[in-house]
Amino acid sequence: MNKEQNNTETRPAPVSREALEKRIGEIYNDAVSWRRHLHRNPELSFREFETTRWIVEKLEAWGYEVHRPCETGCVAVLKGGRSEDNGAEKTIALRADIDALPIREEGEAKSEFLSENDGVAHCCGHDLHTANLLGTALLLSEQKNALSGNVILIFQAGEEVLPGGGRLLAETGILEELGVSEIYGLHTDPRHEPGRVAVKKGPMMASPYEFTVEIRGKGGHAAAPHQAADPIVIAAQVIMQLQTIVSRYTDPADAAVVTVSRIKAGTARNIIPETVVLEGTIRTFSEQQTKDIFRRIESICDHAAASAGGSAECELITGYPPVINHPETTEKFMNMAGDVLVPLEKPVMAGEDFSFYQKQIPGTFFFLGSGSDEADSRHSWHHPRYNVDERCLKTGMRVMASLVLQLDPEA
Repeated sequence: MNKEQNNTETRPAPVSREALEKRIGEIYNDAVSWRRHLHRNPELSFREFETTRWIVEKLEAWGYEVHRPCETGCVAVLKGGRSEDNGAEKTIALRADIDALPIREEGEAKSEFLSENDGVAHCCGHDLHTANLLGTALLLSEQKNALSGNVILIFQAGEEVLPGGGRLLAETGILEELGVSEIYGLHTDPRHEPGRVAVKKGPMMASPYEFTVEIRGKGGHAAAPHQAADPIVIAAQVIMQLQTIVSRYTDPADAAVVTVSRIKAGTARNIIPETVVLEGTIRTFSEQQTKDIFRRIESICDHAAASAGGSAECELITGYPPVINHPETTEKFMNMAGDVLVPLEKPVMAGEDFSFYQKQIPGTFFFLGSGSDEADSRHSWHHPRYNVDERCLKTGMRVMASLVLQLDPEA
């Protein structure tokens, strides 16, 4: 018997798809309980101290080597027990975000596990992302000796706010040090039912930048507007004119969004204020297009303010790059997903800091179907009633684990 044959015979065989499905069924209730624990105990971006402690405790119990390159969140390493004859082992990273939103949630479907942290809630799905990756972590730890290559699990802080925890983690260089060769992440999606995943090659999610406009006028008595330069009237003109940027100054073939989402002004009904502050977002798939749109915002604000005797100052706040799925990792994902795959025909204008990883490493981001009437989980992301149908954990864990175990969907 030659050396190659001996190596082949002594290696532990990878788990079969049937065995993986059986094990997922056995840990499913645990994963649901983890999700509900996280939902009851949400923490805001970059304040996920207890969440991180709870995650690390589980990972270390399962034999993971845990790194803490940032103040919150963690990176867990599992070294496989198999080696390829050609030395071509891969290091695959899987990522989940762990932070919650500053929102007061609603919903009878969540009455058993509503947030116990007033004004903070997982109306974003990150609780399920984390529980799903923990379930995947347990599955993979049980297959350690059958793994070829290494697995990196990223439990990332601060996805919901700039500068983005993905950026901060990527800048530490830890993923390069660990030799990550491909990376995958997911987000729950109320548009698709549990048991489905959706993905597309190329542009998947937009680049979200933010802007602030401070309009300065001349304050005065509300009964004597002729003696003032009313910044509220200027702001109203600006808001309406901003609606023409996409409709009249952007190529119809290019997706773009300009939204004013916050207005701050005034202290009393009988006072014309000195200033009004507008805040909003620009969504595109091109940094150059974002800059062009912002220049148009500046022009509109300057002219509208000057015409009424005021002035305007605009600030552009750098956001996340667009999520652009790598063709090779996405092809691998689509082949592995098999009949649970729902092709995504067009990208969405929401943003994701997973894109910072993709600037360094080939990677794919996909949507995990989580919408159903039974769970009242068809509400849009960031809605106070946002919920997930927890049955999607079965698909999420299987897909994530299969990407590492390289299971054939037809096997």
